[in-house]
Amino acid sequence: MISFQRNLPQLEGDFFLTDGGLETTLIFHQGMILPDFAAFVLLDRSGGAQVLRDYYLSYARIAERFGAGLVLEGPTWRANSDWGARLGYDAMGLDSVNRRAIELLQSVREELDLPSSKVVVSGCVGPRGDGYVPGSTMSEVEALDYHRAQISSFARAEVDIVSAFTINYLEEAIGIVLAAKEREVPVTISFTLETDGRLPTGQSLSSAIDAVDEATERYAAYFQINCAHPSHFRPVLEEDSHWVGRIRGIRANASCRSHAELDDAADLDVGDPADLGVQYAELKVAFPALTILGGCCGTDVRHVERIAEACAPHFVGVA
Repeated sequence: MISFQRNLPQLEGDFFLTDGGLETTLIFHQGMILPDFAAFVLLDRSGGAQVLRDYYLSYARIAERFGAGLVLEGPTWRANSDWGARLGYDAMGLDSVNRRAIELLQSVREELDLPSSKVVVSGCVGPRGDGYVPGSTMSEVEALDYHRAQISSFARAEVDIVSAFTINYLEEAIGIVLAAKEREVPVTISFTLETDGRLPTGQSLSSAIDAVDEATERYAAYFQINCAHPSHFRPVLEEDSHWVGRIRGIRANASCRSHAELDDAADLDVGDPADLGVQYAELKVAFPALTILGGCCGTDVRHVERIAEACAPHFVGVA
């Protein structure tokens, strides 16, 4: 592993929280209109930056209460060239908005009553296509070329790490890691999983992690799981296996529904925040390497607060 990645505070065993489902919170709870689920457009709307700032501060208060660190995840999941073009952004516009997103997070970090070393600023990368369905896939080289621009913007803005979420096939994951390696910025890959605990392509999580590590000389700082309920992936996690030790973060959905059911649903299934917290605690006990805990679709401050309550006792030195 590259030496500078060992300095990432979220790898030192301390408790780190991150946020919940940014887009579902803004759309369903705050009535925001986000075309194509793109939160980054708020940076170009009057008052939009303050909406995002308030959102991040709501999670910072939870981290402060529980003495946890905090990963601030950028609102840039859709800020790549294909989605950006649909929303009227050219390459220059995307570079600007990606960099401004990181500057916003850096300014939030300065406001917090947390040591700056315990607040990680992350540039969020999303898939080129749909987060649930692989659709048209790229080769590793094509994925490297595609994601290079956004990751370069993050590197110039001096992010602490690049985090790729809802990645649903192997080649795109490898390309993202290679793009980060090219810019010498730490990176984490978070895979989307189906109800059987496998990637949407049918590949097992274990083989996907091993394949990314093999193709990139183990460059990824760690892996995460997101956009799936714990009941979907807990059965495939093997205690004491080498590949599970590479998983450091969980950002689960509130709902037990499949991706197809979520796509077809007219409502937002917020599930049971207390039960979700219990399931996270069970995961933490079984897999001590887990240090970064937050939510994905349907989760909000209620879920993350319950996760913190349930999991804090399982971290040394956390009240």
